[in-house]
Amino acid sequence: MKHCFWVALLFSQLAWGQTAVVVPKNSTITDSLQKLEWFGEAKLGIFIHWGIYAVDGVDESWAFYNRKVPYLTYMDQIKRFTASKYQPKEWTNLIAESGAKYAVITTKHHDGVALWDTKQNTWSIPQSAPARRDILTPLVWSLKEKGIKVGTYFSLIDWSHKDYPAVTKDSIRYKLTEDTLRWNRFVQFTHAQIKEVNDAYHPDLFWFDGDWEHSAKEWKAAEIRQAILKTNPNCIINARLAGYGDYGTPEQHVPIQRPKDPFWELCITMNKNWGYQPHDTVYKSTFELISIFADCISMGGNLLLDIGPKENGEIPEEQVRRLKELGRWTKKHSEAIYETKAGLPLGHFYGPSTLSKDSTVLYLFIPGKGEGPFQVKGIKNQVKSIEVLGQQTKGLAKLVGKISWSSVPGVWYFSVPKPSLDPEMTVLKVVLDGKIQLYRGQGGFE
Repeated sequence: MKHCFWVALLFSQLAWGQTAVVVPKNSTITDSLQKLEWFGEAKLGIFIHWGIYAVDGVDESWAFYNRKVPYLTYMDQIKRFTASKYQPKEWTNLIAESGAKYAVITTKHHDGVALWDTKQNTWSIPQSAPARRDILTPLVWSLKEKGIKVGTYFSLIDWSHKDYPAVTKDSIRYKLTEDTLRWNRFVQFTHAQIKEVNDAYHPDLFWFDGDWEHSAKEWKAAEIRQAILKTNPNCIINARLAGYGDYGTPEQHVPIQRPKDPFWELCITMNKNWGYQPHDTVYKSTFELISIFADCISMGGNLLLDIGPKENGEIPEEQVRRLKELGRWTKKHSEAIYETKAGLPLGHFYGPSTLSKDSTVLYLFIPGKGEGPFQVKGIKNQVKSIEVLGQQTKGLAKLVGKISWSSVPGVWYFSVPKPSLDPEMTVLKVVLDGKIQLYRGQGGFE
């Protein structure tokens, strides 16, 4: 983004102990930060990869690109894509039960198959599959009715389109530099499809993918952004629009340090693949998903957790169960999740944490089987109270090492009564006597 400088400057000055930067009233970054407020508070989203690749259970688009499957064999799956058991309201209810505040659905992956009734001359489910209907629209409106924010995934790449240069990893139709007219036709087609999605659904979020194959200038990324915001000014855009997005999107790998983007989202799969593959049974446990989620919100980010429905529209039972179990945990600990801020910097507590909006309440996330005591260092404040969130139980607290003549704070030790432990992850609510103040020194006679 052209306003990345202002974003970085603002974030750097919002760090511990610093005052906020004054942003010009009419600046683009002011508008972007206001638009992103809901995203920063939402914390949890559900990613939905659904397409013809679910028929045979192969890699979405990459199966033919990497020559695992012949292109014609891959595309032939469209003839068996039925959506016969698709219940968008059931999907919506499950997403809501998980505690997710937004959902992102693949409108078109790199294979070029559109889930909506596109008016462009291309592959689509309504025109070419036995489903014979627009399967995107009913889900979008169901989510909106439920108050869940809607994100639309859109691949800039279209390996099936006759005017797109690449076909597979080792074959191309033409070189862009040698046929700019053909490339311009493809760009016009892509922009037209983006306009269709934007005009039809007014998504809260556009989740682009595939920008790596061409430059921002070649994609005309600035024009894409401008066109979206012209009629949908509150829409936010992910980072994969060749530098013209609003927030970062690390993928699969959990960050060790907080990403540089003020707003960011980790997208991960429940098992190993994005789309439905029946042989892929290596699922992350509910505890593993919760611990990854806690890490994300501890660093001020979101988790976008993927599901891959079957071709008939059923969501695999393993995924349903995990969403329900996640929902039990998010409902119990909602106070420590939604509308919170990033928690303690590294070194103060060996685990995830969050802070209330006013920074007067600290939430400590502890694996369910751990009773403690747990060490928290460098808090200058007095602790007013401590309780186990979701229980009417007081936690235990002890301050050690505080010396009357020194300004260096002591070390707090917190523990949880064994009967109050959550089976997955316990959260301790620590109420402070004011806005949190941290000691960041080296000890000694300070």
